[in-house]
Amino acid sequence: MPEGHSIHRLALVLTELFAGKVVRASSPQGRFAAGAEILDRALILPAQAWGKHLFVPFVPEDCANATVPSLTEPAPDSLWLHVHLGLYGRWVFNGDPDFLSSKLLGAPHILIGEAVTELPAAADVAGTGCPAAGESDPSAASEPWRPPAPRGAVRLRLLTNRGSADLSGPNQCAIKTGAEVAAVVGKLGPDPLRNAPGDHDLFIELVRRRRSPVGALVMDQSVAAGPGNIYRAESLFRTGIHPYRMGARVGAGRLADLWDDLVVLMDDGLVRGTIHTVDPELAPAEPLPGDPEASRFAVYHRQGRACLRCGATVREADMQGRRLFWCPGCQR
Repeated sequence: MPEGHSIHRLALVLTELFAGKVVRASSPQGRFAAGAEILDRALILPAQAWGKHLFVPFVPEDCANATVPSLTEPAPDSLWLHVHLGLYGRWVFNGDPDFLSSKLLGAPHILIGEAVTELPAAADVAGTGCPAAGESDPSAASEPWRPPAPRGAVRLRLLTNRGSADLSGPNQCAIKTGAEVAAVVGKLGPDPLRNAPGDHDLFIELVRRRRSPVGALVMDQSVAAGPGNIYRAESLFRTGIHPYRMGARVGAGRLADLWDDLVVLMDDGLVRGTIHTVDPELAPAEPLPGDPEASRFAVYHRQGRACLRCGATVREADMQGRRLFWCPGCQR
């Protein structure tokens, strides 16, 4: 499942490519036909994210001066596209060279769901016949861009005359009112990438009132919205907190450090488009044979290997159905 920085980056991508534009919307798969009909010929407003949830507000096409609704206090009668990718959801972008040259797509990368997928320098984008970001197309000036046929079970297609965004396999895809959006957000914990005033203290309070392992609480979206398995493992390592320590028994100061570290790491992931969490002084100068993760992570997927800091063997266990990684020497 994508971590929160991917969804925030996706919101930035959708905002840059579609905000302020009237889109054609369709559901090639057919499962979102009614919702696509509502979206069709709507004016897209800047997209917003909260944790792993994406919200795209929209208004009728004649509302050129529409005010962007607030996600913290959405107007009850506002309309939003709400998407949660879940385990299998992804967005695929296609378009003309200018459309795909967006730096937010990470040229020469393209954002596809939870990952940033490398594109060969002269490859077609997603195999659809569209030139890779930054590549020139001699025919682009004389021929208008034409959208490729949908590939696979596309739940929703957003389309302009310059490009498209295809959504496939989401856990949730729905049109919601502002009141319904507020209900979704109301169940989520603070988001490190929003880091609003009071979030720091709220996170500490939410963890310390629970008698669950802190390793489970960091992944609980009602406690912290956005962190996933990688950020869980790496931030607990960086702050020296054992994942099996009960939340109520972790000191407020250590939880403050944990929140601050999540803010730093997830913000870096948002900027990069990928996750690199190992401190530069710990990262090997050259990739380690048989241990490529050591160049990016301190403990994640490094089970059975030596901790980069203390030399202890990194451990792995199952916690609530997810793989857990930690260093018994560094985390107490």
